[in-house]
Amino acid sequence: QVRLVESGGGLVQPGGSLRLSCVASGFTFSVYAMGWYRQNLGKQGERVASISTAGTTDYADSVKGRFTISRDNAKNMVYLQMNSLKPEDTAVYYCIRYSGAGDWWGQGTQVTVSS
Repeated sequence: QVRLVESGGGLVQPGGSLRLSCVASGFTFSVYAMGWYRQNLGKQGERVASISTAGTTDYADSVKGRFTISRDNAKNMVYLQMNSLKPEDTAVYYCIRYSGAGDWWGQGTQVTVSS
């Protein structure tokens, strides 16, 4: 079955960096657009970044210039490089497979930015 497993979250100080990884299985990875979504403790959610099957990327204004999404189809992996982290980046980050039949979310990984 479809599986999306995130890793790489943790506690980091403001200005620091983290790299999130998502390994996918159970489907033909290369034919799906992928992305990252985050939800904070106030239940506010935001699409952070997405990457198409052709490698075209899109970012939320709040992370543009700081975050980079990438994919490695040979490894069924999606990454989110997060630099210059701010306290407002604190959230659970979810790896998502976009589909017209319904998006599939991973279990999420916690990112906490605090001094």
